[in-house]
Amino acid sequence: MTTARLPLFPLNAVLFPGLVLPLNVFEERYRAMMRELLKTDESEPRRFAVVAIRDGHEVAMTAPGMPDPTAVLHRGPAAGFGPAPLDSFHPVGCVADAATIRERPDGSFEVLATGTTRVRLLSVDAGGPYLTAETEELPEETGEGAGALAEGVMRAFVNYQKRLAGARERSLSTSDELPDEPAVVSYLVAAAAMLDTATRQRLLEAPDVAARLRAELKLLRSETAVIRHLPSLPAVDLTQTPTSPN
Repeated sequence: MTTARLPLFPLNAVLFPGLVLPLNVFEERYRAMMRELLKTDESEPRRFAVVAIRDGHEVAMTAPGMPDPTAVLHRGPAAGFGPAPLDSFHPVGCVADAATIRERPDGSFEVLATGTTRVRLLSVDAGGPYLTAETEELPEETGEGAGALAEGVMRAFVNYQKRLAGARERSLSTSDELPDEPAVVSYLVAAAAMLDTATRQRLLEAPDVAARLRAELKLLRSETAVIRHLPSLPAVDLTQTPTSPN
């Protein structure tokens, strides 16, 4: 397996390969990370690992969106993650390639990154200005029947979109706009469906593409059935209601 030591960016969210991640970086430990990444030539990837924070652990102050002006910023690279930071994070994350890093006059950063490959965290080092992790790249196995499963997932996803949006004639996307490569389908649906972080994390950790698609097909059918039986509940409220059996 290929291993690499990468800067570590914990979030209360899951990043998937191929998906775009906008970040508003204002906390000092992550500012230091971005300043270091800017030292890498633009012709080379500016890579860092994004990992989801486990439920019950304090969420890092930096996240997509604008900072809370009333929040008290934490100090130190491992602040908020306890004496053993590795235990605060899910074991599988995603490498992000920062295509754009823009520094604002106040020293904060606007970052636009794209997920590339899945990695497993082997260890976390808090000895520098920001967290780093020894990571092991995870292979992307296709699995049996991924092609047929991808077709079924996309049909289920279109139906799910219709129900969620209250559409009657057509979905939010047309079949011409949808991907057909099984791995791409699996990650797109995992990111686009209204799922909680724990469920998204399980999909990221799936042993292969077929297993991920199989789980998504079950989830989409279940969620669509719930929405169909609750027609008067606004879609925004559905995301706050524990409807998934998983």
